[in-house]
Amino acid sequence: MKISIYVRLSKAGPLMINKPTIELIFSQIRTYPNLFLGLSILLTVILAFPGCVEKEEKKNTPSWKETWNISFTEVRRTFESGVVFNDFGHQLKPEWRFKILSDTTVSIYSPKMNRFVTAHIQFDHDSIYNFAWAWLRVRKLSKDSILFQVMKVKDQRVVRKQSNIYMTLYSDDYIKYKLKKNLADLVKPTSRDTIFIKDRIRVANTDTSKAFPAHEQAILKSKSSLLTINKTSDSDNLIPEYDITIKKSYKSFSYSFSAVINEEGKILFHRSRVLIMPEFENRIKSTIRGIINGYLSAYIDTQPGKTFGMPHSTIVFINVRGVE
Repeated sequence: MKISIYVRLSKAGPLMINKPTIELIFSQIRTYPNLFLGLSILLTVILAFPGCVEKEEKKNTPSWKETWNISFTEVRRTFESGVVFNDFGHQLKPEWRFKILSDTTVSIYSPKMNRFVTAHIQFDHDSIYNFAWAWLRVRKLSKDSILFQVMKVKDQRVVRKQSNIYMTLYSDDYIKYKLKKNLADLVKPTSRDTIFIKDRIRVANTDTSKAFPAHEQAILKSKSSLLTINKTSDSDNLIPEYDITIKKSYKSFSYSFSAVINEEGKILFHRSRVLIMPEFENRIKSTIRGIINGYLSAYIDTQPGKTFGMPHSTIVFINVRGVE
């Protein structure tokens, strides 16, 4: 009678019996009628190598212990370029505040609920965590500061090209006792941000096709009882949208389009928001420009959008309706 028992060497050196090997031993025992012989073989192997039964490898989970019960506040949020704006003019703003209670729990401020809530911290891999409601990679961690990289995750996969936002947080004690600065001063845009946006404004005012959303949105106000304006978008929208009704127009009409408000406050046609058949394109564009020049320019007081107090060309959406 020949029984083959397979064992493997661990990387550390000693002979180890893993779970599949033990299952193989039991399967061979069942093939023999003499159960006592089989049990004797199993006991002999186990006694020959006591304490060598392999345990499942545990994840080497990093610890947040040095930051436990320390209040942190986000002071800067930037794109990979190091500035708070992207090329489209979108500005990132720091808003996170939290206190890490343990390696798996955080008390974090929720802007939507306007209060602190308890959320979960779950380690994934390679310094990546599911932290409250975001996927984050820890780039730097100390009791004074934390640097996160915001990870874009789709279908359980990290989208590297879109993981380009970075969050810097300081402990409240570090801000108060070491930096000795007010939070309002820390979150202000830097000179690098100002240089970047000045260049974008110069380009947008030279070429209106490069217009971008303003931090202070353009304002449209009616100066005639024949024209009413209703802003339909909220302040969080990058591009404001207006519904405009013109009474006693030359005929009834309805058009939806985007327009540029240049740095002088002039309304310029940008493009139709409705698909136009090629054979009607020139006529419809000409009509919209006529409405802008004949009605909107005459009946609307327009203030250009501004970023850092500097006026520049920006985009608005307009839905205009004429009533005879």
